[in-house]
Order: sequence, then C-alpha cells, then structure tokens
Amino acid sequence: MAARVLRAGGAASASGFLRRASPGSLLPGLRKLTSSDNRPREDSWLKSLFVRKVDPRKDAHSNLLAKKETSSLYKLQFHNVKPECLEAYNKICQEVLPRIHEDKHYPCTLVGTWNTWYGEQDQAVHLWRYEGGYPALTEVMSKLKENQEFSEFRKARSNMLLSRKNQLLLEFSFWNEPIPRSGPNIYELRSYQLRPGTMIEWGNYWARAIRFRQDGNEAVGGFFSQIGQLYMVHHLWAYKDLQTREDIRNAAWHKHGWEELVYYTVPLIQEMESRIMIPQKTSPLQ
Repeated sequence: MAARVLRAGGAASASGFLRRASPGSLLPGLRKLTSSDNRPREDSWLKSLFVRKVDPRKDAHSNLLAKKETSSLYKLQFHNVKPECLEAYNKICQEVLPRIHEDKHYPCTLVGTWNTWYGEQDQAVHLWRYEGGYPALTEVMSKLKENQEFSEFRKARSNMLLSRKNQLLLEFSFWNEPIPRSGPNIYELRSYQLRPGTMIEWGNYWARAIRFRQDGNEAVGGFFSQIGQLYMVHHLWAYKDLQTREDIRNAAWHKHGWEELVYYTVPLIQEMESRIMIPQKTSPLQ
C-alpha cells in the first residue's frame, strides 16, 4: 500500500512538474545534450552505417554503360489494344511497319514486333533501332509526317487502342546486339525498375552475369532507358518454349558465381515484370 502511494505520489509530482514547466524551459537542457562534444563523433559513426561512398563520376551513365562502337538509339513501344480489335491491329501493322523497315529512305530498323502472351493481355510490343541516335530519330519522325500511308495507318490504329507508351533506350555495352533470328521462338521481356542511382552497379554486376546466360544463345539484347520511365532496364531473351526457358534458368543456379550476382542485384530493384511474347509474322525476330 505504501509503495503504491509513493509511486502515485511520484507520478503526480512528475506530472505536476511537466505541467508547470514551459516548453521553453526544457530546451536549454536539450540543446546542451545535442550540442555536446560527442556529436561530430556520433554523426560520423551514423554516417558510416547509412551513407554509401560513391566514386566520383566525370561522365554520364549513358556514356559509361552504352556501346562506344555504335550510336544506335532504340524505341520500345507498348500498345494496349481493344480486345475486339487485336486481329485488325496486327493486320495493319504487318502491312505497314515492314515497308518502313525496308525503305532505305528511313534510317531505322524494326528489330521485333510481338503480342504479349503471358503478362498484360491484348498488348503489342514493338522495338525499333535508329542508326545514328537522336538525329536519326528526328529525321524519321519528320519524314513520317509527310508519309500519307503512315498518316492513314496512325488514324486507323488510334481507333483500336486503349493506351500506349514508349521509351527511348540505349544498349548495354556487354550485351549482344539484337539481330534477326529464325524461329519458332517465344520471347521474354524482363523489365526492372531500379532504385535511382544504382544503374552503374547494375551494369557492373550484369557485365559478369551475362556470361552465365550465353550457353543456349538465349540472350537477345539488354537496354536501359534514357527518356520515358527512367532507371528502367529491359532484358530480352529467346527460348524454344516455356519448358526450355525453365530448364535454362534452372541450370544457371548450378553455375558457380550466379547465386552471388543475383544476391547483389536483387536489392537494386524496386519493381520487376516479365512478359512472354509471341512474334508477329513479319517480325525479324522469329
């Protein structure tokens, strides 16, 4: 009983002190604690835990990661098509896009064109290469404005779409350049949203990781975004079928060093997505 009274009395006394003490009367003591001689040492210790040292860079990420021997720019397009219009959409794309691809008047190449099989449904994906970078892209866009057939194609296509988006990409220096291949194949587009500031780390790890994924000639191309959704990475793979994909991916885990590279790259990722795609009849990547 006495102990309870003492505790109650102590609590009441403390409560009274807090009520009587103004906020300002407590600040000098707090300032004294936070401005002690130990603060620089504490700050240094905390920074050593949470602040990662980064080597100073004197060049843009694109110059450090992209291929030096080419100046190609890539455009990746995602078109979400009205379900009832997908067949008609594919038909007009197969008629018009190859003619642009084959016309030497346009400094661009249709790398591949697909429909998503697993992933976002009723979706078309197109990958273009512009030989000569941004000037080539500007030239193609300018010439297409004067192309009556393409203008009619765009008008017809717009009535078939729910939404569309695109990204401008550069190619990683350590990846294969996408070249036409015979089929039949299925394609997987693995897209990674990286944490800002981690693109160099990703490139360093995947420059080593890619050698584990070359045995079956499945690596088609690797790209990183320049315009559009930033800090995006896209890896494009080709497989005979879904079972072959499963076998090849499982085999990588038996190779010494693969597990370590996955361990270090996973924390760099904010979000990831996999699309399984079927090439359209006129796609150079079959």
